[in-house]
Amino acid sequence: MMDTDLDLENVKIDTLAPLFELPAYDPGTDDETSVSLASLKGKWVVLFYYPADFTFVCPTELRDMADMKSRFDELDVIVLAASTDTIYSHRAWTRHESLMQGFPYMMLADHNGDVAYRYNILDEDTGIAGRGTFVIDPDGIVRVIEVTSGPLGRNSEELLRKIQALQYMEQNPGTACPAKWTAGDKTLNPSMKLSGEVGEALK
Repeated sequence: MMDTDLDLENVKIDTLAPLFELPAYDPGTDDETSVSLASLKGKWVVLFYYPADFTFVCPTELRDMADMKSRFDELDVIVLAASTDTIYSHRAWTRHESLMQGFPYMMLADHNGDVAYRYNILDEDTGIAGRGTFVIDPDGIVRVIEVTSGPLGRNSEELLRKIQALQYMEQNPGTACPAKWTAGDKTLNPSMKLSGEVGEALK
């Protein structure tokens, strides 16, 4: 078991995710609540940071994530949207931006930026978080860190593909998923004998 003091460190791939508890707006109930990462242990979690409410690329990304909710549900994945806005801003945005109508996920309010800082995506000059996607496995280990520059939107299809691959490897220890792997494709079993023969193994 890893020392829990590591929870105070910043995010690193394949290590325990920094724990947090944040206020949140629940669009489903139109009410405020709070979300604790520790309470989600045993679940796959996507922490989906975006720069700000009432911006331009952000609602297109969140609409894309919302449209894929049934597929995230099939994989038993909890999606958490997060920014450094307040819960009141989250509520106003979902009620005014047409792309945010019926948004199905909790919207975390990291208003002081502490969690964004620990996840290495806080712009300290502006107090705004970057576009950061973090996939956390049921043991609380960070398996994906993806940070997208500026106005470039993300793609939920690719995120789903990565989660499917991670879940397959969890269920099949010792396997590896090659580039563009999708369910049903061949996988690899890394070994000395496979070195230099990958192309043949994938035929």
